[in-house]
Amino acid sequence: MDSRQEDVIRQVGERDVKYVRLMFTDVLGVLKSVTIAPVELERAFTEGVAFDGSSVEGFTRVAESDMLLFPDATTFQIMPQLADISEDTIGRMFCDVYNPDGTRSHSDPRYVLERTMKRAQALGFVPYAHPEIEFYLFKQPGSLEERLRPVDQGGYFDHVSAGPGNAFRRWAVRMLEECGISVEFSHHEGGPGQNEIDLRSVDALSCADNLVTTREAVEDLAEVKGLLATFMPKPDIDFPGNGMHVHFSLWEGDQNAFYDPAAADHLSIVGRQFTAGLLHYAKEISAIVNQHVNSYKRLWGGDEAPAFVCWGHHNPSALIRVADHKPGLHTYTRVEYRAPDPAMNPYLGFALIIEAGLKGIEQRMELPEEAEDNVWEMSDAERKAYGIETLPRSLEDAICYLQDSELVPAVLGEEVFDYVLRTRLAEWTEYRHQVTEQEKRLLLHLH
Repeated sequence: MDSRQEDVIRQVGERDVKYVRLMFTDVLGVLKSVTIAPVELERAFTEGVAFDGSSVEGFTRVAESDMLLFPDATTFQIMPQLADISEDTIGRMFCDVYNPDGTRSHSDPRYVLERTMKRAQALGFVPYAHPEIEFYLFKQPGSLEERLRPVDQGGYFDHVSAGPGNAFRRWAVRMLEECGISVEFSHHEGGPGQNEIDLRSVDALSCADNLVTTREAVEDLAEVKGLLATFMPKPDIDFPGNGMHVHFSLWEGDQNAFYDPAAADHLSIVGRQFTAGLLHYAKEISAIVNQHVNSYKRLWGGDEAPAFVCWGHHNPSALIRVADHKPGLHTYTRVEYRAPDPAMNPYLGFALIIEAGLKGIEQRMELPEEAEDNVWEMSDAERKAYGIETLPRSLEDAICYLQDSELVPAVLGEEVFDYVLRTRLAEWTEYRHQVTEQEKRLLLHLH
């Protein structure tokens, strides 16, 4: 074992940890875990923990089911206690997935992002990410048919004294900080019962781990408090959708590669090329960063949703926003990609966003003219005149771009790409195979 693994074993003993949860996600980003006793830690580090890969969505076929989890000691954290009563101390680590022959599994989403991080590092960059995670808090419904009832009627930045929202965010932030996840700030969002938690910028792999942990912690905390927390992109057609704007930057040592003090907007050539690449590939990666049928109801639901492929500084309708430089703080020069929603698999989404930007740098792509006006208020003719295209309008449209993409299969690998394509087609087919209440109201002509 190396020194980090030995340090984890030491911490487990000193802090009287009773169980250690080994975590990973399937290809769609659903969290999986297995819990082991501390006495099994050394074996887990050296020999791995066996599991049936054929039972995990997208991992392997039945005939190749044996797989191994190897804990990443750098991700060890103590999980906070959720209840108000004494609980056993639980630690957690994210895992790398291996085949029995000792090779990394190409179906492991975390490995997909690791490969992209290494490619960026070979070019001299370390990608950093900072997500703004939106979610709704509802009173616990009795069934799927029951109308969702928000815990409050607040709006953007409202301080709602009645209801559990303020207290819930405080509890959630404290939990995350106890997990070692730094929170920049939190606040009430625009919809009733809608909240946002912004995590501090860290390297993209750690950020993806933190995002998965945040979703689990928020959902678990809500359940303990008798509430329902959801990261669903559009849980109610009358409410604003849940987005997840993610700020990206590339670092060369201790220097932000996106910052140029001589540039008019302080965005360097590298930053402009990265942004151009992201715009160029936005349609191709849509089925990953917006992977559900429901995602497109958020994108095309108005409320300044980023449905148009353009960029700007102060334009809330743009797909990409370049944050204003703050004097003396070059760290704030970064690119905000506004398409993702919090239901995406962050490992796959981050890998594709970073790779699209790297392609822009390598191919020296030119950044088009900034969109200064609200694109939602433009006519189709005006948008066409400015060369502003649209994101896919449905999961079906996104699948078409996915099928024609060269970038996505190259980044995800054959196994992951094939599984994603197959499951996205299945979700769209299932969605079409229904008769909605709207269709009945329109066509039944009941008296």
